[in-house]
Amino acid sequence: MTIKEVCKQYGITADTLRYYERVGVIPAVKRTAGGIREYDEEAVRWVESAIFMRNSGVPVDALAEYVRLFREGDSTFRERKELLEKVRADVQAKLDGYREALQRLDYKISRYDEAIRTGVLTWDKAAFSAGKVGDKK
Repeated sequence: MTIKEVCKQYGITADTLRYYERVGVIPAVKRTAGGIREYDEEAVRWVESAIFMRNSGVPVDALAEYVRLFREGDSTFRERKELLEKVRADVQAKLDGYREALQRLDYKISRYDEAIRTGVLTWDKAAFSAGKVGDKK
């Protein structure tokens, strides 16, 4: 596949793809005799993985480190696992933050539903500050 085809298929720019290659998020891509990048199945799998991981919030430097370790071979299994565990913990922390934000939004929406019904907007400040916002108890 050409760079244009890969970009179209995955909805990214050529600049992004070249950047990923330059910083090591994807391994160097094979080139034709004329110097044009040629993405084979393996390169496309790396692109897919990079896009998925970036969309999950994984930093570029962590992805580059993973690729570096992968290319060093099987002796890096432990390091790759530890890196993925750290990335997972970071993603989990972000997810927990989003969960809390969602609860707060649900609470606010519920208060506006009540205000629309009664004509009075009220807030339970104790529940909001105690982090119990959104609980159905």
